[in-house]
Parts: sequence; C-alpha cells; structure tokens
Amino acid sequence: MNFRDLHVPGDPLLLPNAWDYGSAAMLAAAGHKAIGTTSLGVAAVHGRPDAAGATKNETIALAEAMTGLGVLVTVDIEGGFSDDPAEVAALVAQLGRAGVAGVNLEDGRPDGTLREIAHHQEIIEAALGHGVFVNARTDVHWLKTGDDAGERIRAYEKADGIFVPGLTDVAAIAEVVKSTPLPVNVLYGPPMAELAAAGVARVSTGSLLYRASLRGMLAVLQDEQPPMPAYADITAVLPQPR
Repeated sequence: MNFRDLHVPGDPLLLPNAWDYGSAAMLAAAGHKAIGTTSLGVAAVHGRPDAAGATKNETIALAEAMTGLGVLVTVDIEGGFSDDPAEVAALVAQLGRAGVAGVNLEDGRPDGTLREIAHHQEIIEAALGHGVFVNARTDVHWLKTGDDAGERIRAYEKADGIFVPGLTDVAAIAEVVKSTPLPVNVLYGPPMAELAAAGVARVSTGSLLYRASLRGMLAVLQDEQPPMPAYADITAVLPQPR
C-alpha cells in the first residue's frame, strides 16, 4: 500500500494522530491504515513544550516503534527540529530507513512567526528524495500571522502535499484546493462530507484525540462531562520554551 495513493481529492483519508505507542496500537487495532503523530501529545507525554524543537529524540523513538504496528506512519516533525536543511535531510532519511511513510514539516516558529519563504523552501527540498511523503504545512491561519497563505502554498509546491491547519470555512478550503495541484490536508472539524465535496485529500485529527483522552480522564473523576481542553489549555500547563 502506497501512502501517496491514499490522498484522493474528494475521498479524503481520515488520519488519526497518536501520542504514544498505546494510542497508536489501539488505532491500528481499530483498522486505520495510516496513523500520524501529534506533536502536542508527544510533548505533553514527555513534559516538554510543543512546537519548540524539544522532542526530536522522543518523536524518533515513537515513530520507530509505530512502524512495527503494520500500518503506514506519518510523523509530525514540527519545523524539522532544525533550521539547517542538511540536518532536516538527515532526520527525514533516518525516518525513511526506519519505515516511516510521511512527515509534516511546518513553517511556524516557536515565537509565533513564520520562517522566511525561501528558507522553508530549502527545508522542504532537503526533505524530499528520501522515499518519504513530505506534507508542507503553512501556519498562516493557525498562528494568525496575517501573511499571504496563497503565496506560501504556491511556494511550497515542490512538496508532496500541503497542510493548512486553522482554516475551517469550507468555502475557503475549496478555494485552497483549487489553487494548488497538491493534495490538500486540513484539520478535522467541518463535516467529512463537506470536506470531500470541497476536494480535500486528507483530514488529520491533530491533537483532538489526545485532548479527548484528557477530557475522558477528568470525566471519570467528575459527575459531569467536562469541556474539551483546548490546545492553549494544554500548552499553558507545559514547560515553556527557553
């Protein structure tokens, strides 16, 4: 089974994101053909800040363990855990040798800004050629930076796919799909049927399943179902980037 072939515009792959071996094993047992990792979940499990390049070793270890589950594995490597294209290339090559099928590579930086476009293009190109599906993520909408998302999407078209988290309006998502030849990935939220009609090729759960597990934990100890923790609620209790 080829991971690339699962990205069908109009028939999107629903990609659940695991945060440890146990969650990945449960998702594999439930029949999911492909499973991703969530950087927030991995960071929280290990008491590290998210999106700060602090969980490289933990992410590699989880990815290598997950490849033994008999499913396709795609790994959130944040910004590549380095600003050096050669180091990013070495990481992706290592993951490819371990049997990883894909990576997410984001342009967001720990300070809430975005990498310069030309620099992120270099990072993307360094990640290519290692037998791994490179999903180029732009955080324009996720971080609300005000940058031109269309410019970023066009600039990253040497990648294998484009990921635009933080965009929830289905009409706007459909415009993104029309603007690029790459398969488009968005976060789970709008109804799957509407995302399919918009031409989306992949829908990731991101940190949703991890956050739902925390809500379930709290529900066991409370009489009422607590609200779903938001991404910011969890990052607020994690160590802060240094």
